[in-house]
Amino acid sequence: MSPNLPDLVIREVTSDIWIFSRPFPRFGFLPWGGRSTAVKLSTGDVWVLASTPLTDDTKETIDKLGPVKWIMGADAVHHLFLAEYKTAYPEAKVIGVEPLVEKKKAEGLVLDGAYGSDPPGTLYGFEDEIKACYFSGYASVDVAWLHVASKTLIQADLLFNLPGTEQYSKTKTSPKIPILGKLDPYGSLQKHFLWAQGKDKKIMMQDARTVAEWDFERVIPCHGDVIETDGKKAWVTAYSKYLKL
Repeated sequence: MSPNLPDLVIREVTSDIWIFSRPFPRFGFLPWGGRSTAVKLSTGDVWVLASTPLTDDTKETIDKLGPVKWIMGADAVHHLFLAEYKTAYPEAKVIGVEPLVEKKKAEGLVLDGAYGSDPPGTLYGFEDEIKACYFSGYASVDVAWLHVASKTLIQADLLFNLPGTEQYSKTKTSPKIPILGKLDPYGSLQKHFLWAQGKDKKIMMQDARTVAEWDFERVIPCHGDVIETDGKKAWVTAYSKYLKL
């Protein structure tokens, strides 16, 4: 585990969802922010998107929710802390994406499952309460998840809502992105970025539409502030170029 971090913000979003937000400088200077999310299912088991260090206070908060059964890697680049979580929760299953299988194996961590590597339609045990859509056509091969009960979309790099004021709230660093200022779902910059990241436009169109048809109000991104209302509107706007295909 990691020692506590003075800049970590731990917050209860709903009675079953907690987030762990902190600063993260992309490329060493862009204030991108990072976030992990823990969800307690009706079974009492806990599902964790692990994208920040497992600090003592992070673990204490998660342990109060219940036993961790799944540790999720959201895409090809959000994987730095998977082994740390697995060490703390050895009985949990680590689920990632296809590019991480060999990468993590070389580091000594064997994944229990991987979107894009396992047969299509593979279920990992949480799908009755958390739906998944694997974006194989996206540059970083991301996964979007829907916690059905709370109408919450959880994802890493499929939607940004920067600046991340919450993630930088315990620092003196400005969360505003230099020159750009912001990268939110309603700006043209994000539309162009998402279009550029789509390596297979046809598959992206299908997956973007799948998520657009889900019933959600809130969006929890890894980078930027939580969108508490009109989350579907934010998604449809950001992915409008794909949805019009």
